[in-house]
Amino acid sequence: MWAFGILGLLHFDITILTALIPPLIIVIGIPNCIFLINKYQQEVKKHGNQAKSLQRVITRVGNATLLTNLTTAVGFATFIVTDSDMLKEFGIVASLNIMILFSLSLFIIPAVYSFLPIPKNKHLEHLNRTWMLNIIHWMARIVRHKRVAVYGFSIVLLILSIIGIYKIKTSSSLLDDIPKNAKFTKDVVYFEREFGGIMPLEIVIDTHKKNGILRLSNLERMEKLQNRMTHFFKLSQPFSIVRIAKYFKQTYYNGNQEYYLLPTRQEGRFLFSYAKDFNGKNFGALESFTDTLGQVARITTYLTSDNVNRLDEIEKEINAEVEQLFPKERYDVIITGKALNFFKGTRFLIDNVFTSLILAILLISILMTYMFRSFRMVVISVIPNLLPLIITAGIMGFAGIPLKPSTVLVFGVAFGISVDDTLHFLAKYRQELRQNNWKISRSVFSALKETGFSMFYTSVVLYFGFSIFILSSFGGTKALGGLISTTLLFAMLSNLVLLPSLLLSLEKIIANKSTIRETSIDILAEDEDTVSKT
Repeated sequence: MWAFGILGLLHFDITILTALIPPLIIVIGIPNCIFLINKYQQEVKKHGNQAKSLQRVITRVGNATLLTNLTTAVGFATFIVTDSDMLKEFGIVASLNIMILFSLSLFIIPAVYSFLPIPKNKHLEHLNRTWMLNIIHWMARIVRHKRVAVYGFSIVLLILSIIGIYKIKTSSSLLDDIPKNAKFTKDVVYFEREFGGIMPLEIVIDTHKKNGILRLSNLERMEKLQNRMTHFFKLSQPFSIVRIAKYFKQTYYNGNQEYYLLPTRQEGRFLFSYAKDFNGKNFGALESFTDTLGQVARITTYLTSDNVNRLDEIEKEINAEVEQLFPKERYDVIITGKALNFFKGTRFLIDNVFTSLILAILLISILMTYMFRSFRMVVISVIPNLLPLIITAGIMGFAGIPLKPSTVLVFGVAFGISVDDTLHFLAKYRQELRQNNWKISRSVFSALKETGFSMFYTSVVLYFGFSIFILSSFGGTKALGGLISTTLLFAMLSNLVLLPSLLLSLEKIIANKSTIRETSIDILAEDEDTVSKT
């Protein structure tokens, strides 16, 4: 409700991106609840004191949850610095609502539980589920005894993913996200078949001379360009003053098809005189393709959806022909049209999203550096979150899923969410270091055991939460849900297996008490369980 309220308050439209915010907020908010409630139940099970349990929920998990929500909000907020209005609006509303979501979770959950009776044993049974404990113990055994296999498997996945990345293509087609059986799709296919395309591409030619476009030499140049566009680039039959001039001549000769040719200079002076009204201004079809001075003309053609994806190549080829036919010192030629604008806009959007992703990684790294005061810890924590993004990109390449406005958001959203598990793990790891007298091995496994439950639960919730998007009939939402859920699944395995493995393998490098003691943010409050069960 807050998400819709903020959209209305800021006078933002519901677009293809902002429409995703409410379900995103629901899915992102559930992990807050899971971590807070799990910690509350773990504390109740440990000492049975409700007040102390709620206090620790707020001071311990509350601080960690603040940081995880802050990093997620930062990931979304980086869209604000892009030059795309659609991305800016998405970034503003999403980041605001994530921080509001944190506040609501932290205020409402402890408050509600303070009025409820203390959980009974049946409410805490899920903490002792055998299958869940077996999964955590299995991961602990892999981390303890098979770290080399973990690194080898990760490297193999990395290499395969890089190969897949080179297979990724960019799509600017209108039909990619529309259901194949939709009426709109059938209409588009019909028009493409009958008219050779629906996306207009236009070439504007300025001769710098009054009535210069009506000269036979310039009409011949335009005709040569149009013929090459039709035969070599497989575009639809172009519309321009060239066709109008041919129709004029054919009409003058009683519709004889043999006279569908450009008029001679003498014929042109005579025929074009009929294309002006009593005030000497162009009218009708001629006015649609030239300016009032007869100085500037445009050529309009249409592209199919397939041709839109190779518009970059087509633009280069047309520019090469233009340079030969229309020397720059005498003519100004501009290639424009909705097809080109849509294509450029898609590329622009993709470039901006990747820029914001790099910025998000940088900002989150700076935040983690400020928290842990250790560049080594930042590198160790970023690796398990970048690997799932690379794997997802590789899957897109092998599966033939193109980069487009809907799928490119996967990386920024998934990184902002997956880094939350890393922060929760490292927060608990830091606390265990102090309690275990800086013994890294024991601290890692203690952190894995306690945070493993919550990380597993949240990952499962997020996986199925985003998987719901797959049921959408809109291809962009479907791809977004499938790719994000896949990324988060790999991120969970990476944070539960690869991250602890790196901490253990590099314990001599990162075993620095002063680094941990001097962290600027007290992520988890340190107090002992001195209160007995009551």
